[in-house]
Amino acid sequence: MRILVVEDDSKIASFISKGLKEAGFAVDVAHDGVDGLHLGLTEPYDAAVVDIMLPGLDGLSLIERLRAKKIATPVIILSAKRSVDDRVKGLQAGGDDYLTKPFSFSELLARIHALIRRSTRISEPSTLTAGELTLDLLSRQARRNNADISLPAREFALLEYLVRNKNRIVSKTSILEHVYDYSFDPQTNVVDVLVCRLRNKIDRDFDHKMIQTVRGMGYVLKEQ
Repeated sequence: MRILVVEDDSKIASFISKGLKEAGFAVDVAHDGVDGLHLGLTEPYDAAVVDIMLPGLDGLSLIERLRAKKIATPVIILSAKRSVDDRVKGLQAGGDDYLTKPFSFSELLARIHALIRRSTRISEPSTLTAGELTLDLLSRQARRNNADISLPAREFALLEYLVRNKNRIVSKTSILEHVYDYSFDPQTNVVDVLVCRLRNKIDRDFDHKMIQTVRGMGYVLKEQ
């Protein structure tokens, strides 16, 4: 899943980005409202974290312009403004949640997960399954035939994306959009390399190869 962070304080932006990446998200960071609005309008995101006091374009105006363009990306406002009036203005502008600074990253992460659950209108499971494969989303542990498979964050994110779309073809572009941030060049072979590494860990010791290439179209994870 892919998150947009719009925060002008470079230390806070780096802190949030690092934590989200460790949690398995792809993260894009904008340091002013203009760049944040451009990314919010042109890139697909599962959620956004937006500061209010931003150079170029303030956070509330950014959110209002996203909503005016029918962009429904869930937004959590992160701000030093703490009054009830400020919170009301943030929610009225189109924000879905409001967290004040200073904040704990664990609470921010929990709120992001809650926003994504509400936006997809599903009860987020703690595990995903595809045939012999099980993903524990809380411990970030993968298992096949009950054997643990250790995966770095990026490989787990790719496997999670494939499992969520099991038996459906996903293109390299869609993988780039959901597993990487926008700074990656879509012409690189980064997806092929990541898929190759994941295959070696998921399929190498099994007759049934779950991750299959569909020439000219992308990849599919087949349960059987």
